[in-house]
Amino acid sequence: MAGEWLTATANTNMFTYEIAAVFILMEQVTLKKMRDIIGFSKGDSILGPGGSISNLYACLCARHKMYPSYKQKGLMGLGQLVIYTSEHSHYSMKGAGMVMGFGTDHVIEVKTDARGRMIPEELEKCILADKAKGFKPFFVCCTAGTTVFGAFDPIEPCADICKKYGLWLHVDAAWGGGVLLSRKHRTKMNGVERADSVTWNPHKLMGTPLQCSTVHFREDGLLMSCNQLSADYLFQQDKHYDVNYDTGDKVIQCGRHNDIFKLWLMWRSKGDKGYERHIDHLFEMTEYMLKKLKEKKDRFHLILEEPECTNVSFWYIPKRLRNVPHTPEKEKILGELTAKLKGRMMNAGTLMIGYQPQGDIPNFFRSIISNAAVQEYDIDFMLEELERLGHDL
Repeated sequence: MAGEWLTATANTNMFTYEIAAVFILMEQVTLKKMRDIIGFSKGDSILGPGGSISNLYACLCARHKMYPSYKQKGLMGLGQLVIYTSEHSHYSMKGAGMVMGFGTDHVIEVKTDARGRMIPEELEKCILADKAKGFKPFFVCCTAGTTVFGAFDPIEPCADICKKYGLWLHVDAAWGGGVLLSRKHRTKMNGVERADSVTWNPHKLMGTPLQCSTVHFREDGLLMSCNQLSADYLFQQDKHYDVNYDTGDKVIQCGRHNDIFKLWLMWRSKGDKGYERHIDHLFEMTEYMLKKLKEKKDRFHLILEEPECTNVSFWYIPKRLRNVPHTPEKEKILGELTAKLKGRMMNAGTLMIGYQPQGDIPNFFRSIISNAAVQEYDIDFMLEELERLGHDL
């Protein structure tokens, strides 16, 4: 919070070194550290206004790398481009297809397994089917921490497929990227070093105040080559300092908010070991919540017994349904009651738990632990309050 307040006080734009010198240096150092953690020995990075824009930057750079003439000549003669992502991925992938001009119909949602992870064999089938139509597959997005289930797509086999067919591999770790800070949990993202680009939002698992989203590239210079427009009233090349520190021409937005100071300050405060404890604590609290839900299995029904991230999905079962066999009809009723219970908790003002359907599964609660201040007694209160508010539904 101190970093956020000081940032607002400084009110500095991040497009050139001369305007934001110390913050540009903080950005360079912090983003390099994140690339090192990912496994990119060189490369480049930038902070963007949210994970959706970070994912868009990855798509733009992938297209520029594969079809560099597009920047000047546009879509003419380029053919139908196609990108692939899991059916549980973030909607920003559809947004990229819409914004970039090849259409949402050509953002192919690949089937997932029972845990919500993209199935590599299905990905390869989709690529081959589109190639047979004369389309141009060029981009695959693996999600590391899906929005609802918190699933981690298998990066290694997807990387093999991308290598086989010459496709760009992006890892959308906006939600799950924080696991890279934990020796215990970073295995969930095995193979991330093989990606061409990675989105990682410190404002999620790492707890940095909104907004703080980063995107990282294996290849240095690609961001600049893709987005540079060389406006000579801002980005003069004959300045007395190294103009590589002028970052504004790497992005499509020009003006950039100073999102780095708060992250730099947090990391300096916690250190690597402190951040590892931070991430491990979130997963420990998740394990505690799962344990308590399983102890009360007559009152709560888990959608996934062993989620991969800190997303815990469940139904609350009121008294009248506790001895009723679990059937699709019962699930439909539980879905309706979930929305009613959410209304009660909002009116009471004691809880705020999100709910949603997923595929054929009716509405269920999705409790996410991303606040390092959460302790076991908070989880106990949450479950007790759900029972208090919903027992007579």
